[in-house]
Amino acid sequence: MTDSDAAGRLVRPFALTGGRTRPSRADFTLITTVTAVDPPPERARRPQPEQSRILRRCVRPVAVAELAALLDLPVSVVVIMLCDLLEAGLITAHPPRPVSPRSPDLDLLQKVREGLGRL
Repeated sequence: MTDSDAAGRLVRPFALTGGRTRPSRADFTLITTVTAVDPPPERARRPQPEQSRILRRCVRPVAVAELAALLDLPVSVVVIMLCDLLEAGLITAHPPRPVSPRSPDLDLLQKVREGLGRL
């Protein structure tokens, strides 16, 4: 744990969100992946310290739930901050891929079952 991580825990969640309790957008689920934009847009304002922590964790795609766990913050607080970062153009958000409505290949499943039976 770094000093900045320990210092972040002393701040109350409502202070991190400016007192807001609801996200400004509905783009984020627990499995939405977010990635920091590199390089950040020139017009973007300087991020707050907690937003900088998020951006450092989002160098590679990371799920919202994992990000909240890494930051040791409630998911609801992280989502509100992610909304701010998305609106500022500092991150991209990718919704989960939909599950294919196709039924599984029964022939393939039968072969797997037979293979497991031979073990």
